[in-house]
Amino acid sequence: MRTEDVLAAIDTGLWRWNNASGTVTFDAEAARLMGLPAEEVQLSESAARARFHPVDWNEIQGIVQLAVTEGTVAEARLRVMSEDGRQVLRTVRSRSKPFGEGTAYQLIGTIQEVAETAPGTAARTPVTGDWRRSREAFLLDAGRALAEARSTAEVLRVAASLSMPGFSPDGLAVFGVAGDRLTTIGHHGHKPGDEDPFRDMPLETDYPAAEVVRTGRAIYLPTPEEYRTRFPATWPLAEGFGRRSWAFVPLVVAGRTMGAWMAGFAHPVAFTPDERSVLTTVARMLAQALARAGVEESERELSEGLQRSMMPTLGPDIPGMKVAARYVPTGGGLQVGGDWYDMIPLPSGRFALVIGDVQGHDVRAAGLMGQLRIALRAYASEGHRPDAVLSRASRFLHGITDTYAPDDHSSPRFATCLYLEVDPADGTVELARAGHPEPAVRMPDGTVLVRTTAGGLPLGIDADTDYPTTRLALEPGETLMVCTDGLIETGGHDLDSGWSRIRTILESHAELDLERLADDLVQAVHGPPSHHTTGPLSDRREDDIAVLLLSREATRTDRTASVRSTAMTVAQAEPERIAGTRRQLRELLHDWADADQVDSAVLMVSEMVTNVLVHTDGDALLTARATGPIGSRTLHVEVTDVSDELPHKRRPGEMASSGRGLLLMEMLAHKWGVDPRGQGKSIWFELYEDAPPASYEDF
Repeated sequence: MRTEDVLAAIDTGLWRWNNASGTVTFDAEAARLMGLPAEEVQLSESAARARFHPVDWNEIQGIVQLAVTEGTVAEARLRVMSEDGRQVLRTVRSRSKPFGEGTAYQLIGTIQEVAETAPGTAARTPVTGDWRRSREAFLLDAGRALAEARSTAEVLRVAASLSMPGFSPDGLAVFGVAGDRLTTIGHHGHKPGDEDPFRDMPLETDYPAAEVVRTGRAIYLPTPEEYRTRFPATWPLAEGFGRRSWAFVPLVVAGRTMGAWMAGFAHPVAFTPDERSVLTTVARMLAQALARAGVEESERELSEGLQRSMMPTLGPDIPGMKVAARYVPTGGGLQVGGDWYDMIPLPSGRFALVIGDVQGHDVRAAGLMGQLRIALRAYASEGHRPDAVLSRASRFLHGITDTYAPDDHSSPRFATCLYLEVDPADGTVELARAGHPEPAVRMPDGTVLVRTTAGGLPLGIDADTDYPTTRLALEPGETLMVCTDGLIETGGHDLDSGWSRIRTILESHAELDLERLADDLVQAVHGPPSHHTTGPLSDRREDDIAVLLLSREATRTDRTASVRSTAMTVAQAEPERIAGTRRQLRELLHDWADADQVDSAVLMVSEMVTNVLVHTDGDALLTARATGPIGSRTLHVEVTDVSDELPHKRRPGEMASSGRGLLLMEMLAHKWGVDPRGQGKSIWFELYEDAPPASYEDF
């Protein structure tokens, strides 16, 4: 007797689903149960699908895929519909086994009529609405929670908190693969130390998780007896946990088994197709979440390591000087951007301070910053002067921005920079500036001057740009501040209002604590400090910030003296900077007792500098120094040039446009003179704060 005849005698039909050809073949009994004539028939997949309730067909699709993946039997209940699709003819149970791999498989099984499920029961079948709805809600919540996890620890916490509908495990473990070893990534529901035997074992071990990794197929152990029979070598390890059922499901990403997930149950679980489907779906989501978290953690570790190597640093202590710095990157995830500062020991025994800002706040800006910083260090260490260091750095940046990203159609990047060479012995500072904000100096009494300095184009714009050098002296007790424009212009400020804010902070520190001053400068922009190691942060960051403070320590004698000074060079090609000399002098004398004396000093300085630019071919160097206690100070101002020709006092007529300089000093200064130098000359005057102002009513 044929097998088909035996099965037909017990109202059971045979069917074959060829997935490659998209056809379904029913024997005579199976065709009858499907509402077709009782004879063997072959239907297209779409025609066969039309005989089932659409909800049940969607369910069977998932169960079949699970059986194909695991190599297990697919079992489901299906409602057979009338030809017009309006009436349920009967409910059948199908049991089938897949053969083949991938998409070219065949499904061979049986079909048998069963009684309808009684209303209100909670049978775990595809046609039970309560189970389906709770399962879908659970999987939706689980998928959302796992998708939001950003680290392996978070993924494991989410997995441990999952409450599966009707069969929640009381213990979980996630296994990974390291070479030929099985490792424990994380676990839940176990005491500390319980994972030790499973922490590191060979993949050849007779343990369910190891076999899952080797074969890529899930293992379901519904009873302790089955566990003991299939895995006798490792059963003693599992026996002590007192569980009744276990599921070991592969963690598969992009077709590769990356580990295994163990769910242990304190109560018996039959592992029906629906339950296996839930476990497999959770394992798939868990694998994706772990893979994503692993990639993010690797990228984060690499990024943080790279960023730590690129973070600004300060060198060793400098005798007689103090240095403080802060760096605050902008937002976007990066802890380093285009701003930087650096301190470089020089072969001469001096040291260099560098601060700069590469255009942009992205990864490319950070990369260019790192390269430019290394180049500047190399040029400085070779012993080049400040102007030569910046010229070489500009040529270097111009070269690499042309070839940095051939596929990037954006314009080449540039960088602003301020390079200072400091002699700690006497406080001499020589600096070159490339489009960067100018430095500011805080005097011992709190007076703040913005030092007007010569400068050139930002680095990288023109490969042959020159950068003139400015020389100034940092007196004992004075503090030099340099910063990037993020400190000045962040928070809706322009250049003027930003400098005003900085000036207020610098002047407000009665007792100068360099570290506290650096914090206060950044906090004025970003609020209270956070955990960041190099300076305060906030969640709202418009631009990178770098600030560098250099203070020359004052001796006991220096602290009792009152000295203020400023210096400024006015080049022949920059006559507009005469206005800067007037501003510098007024800032120096902001608390001078007699306003008329300040006006006189400003008038004489303007005349002296103008005469140099008009009557010589060189630049004018202005130095001004106020000494003594407030109320009885002496102001000494001199303008130096390289011409040997001494000025002569003349009596200009009413219409003359020049010739009044020496007459002004004779009438307005308490003391003045012209001193020849080895190369050039110096014209100077003095004013005394406690003396009555000179009058020039007759002039």
